[in-house]
Amino acid sequence: MLTIRCANCKTKLWKYNKLGKGEVLRCHKARITKMLDAREQDGAIDCPCGSRIGIDKGTNWKMIKNAFNYSGKKVSKL
Repeated sequence: MLTIRCANCKTKLWKYNKLGKGEVLRCHKARITKMLDAREQDGAIDCPCGSRIGIDKGTNWKMIKNAFNYSGKKVSKL
């Protein structure tokens, strides 16, 4: 389970169940277990500080590479 944070202000945005060992390039909405402080508006996901974190692509958010950090453990695929 990963905790996604804003790279600018370090606010916790959401908890995400990441499968596999690759980078976090997109976050599937079905795998988000808990929304904390993120705000959806204008087809994007933003931090309360105003930083844009990702762009809405329907079933997932395409993440902006340097806009977020994460901590936690990824779940390995079987």
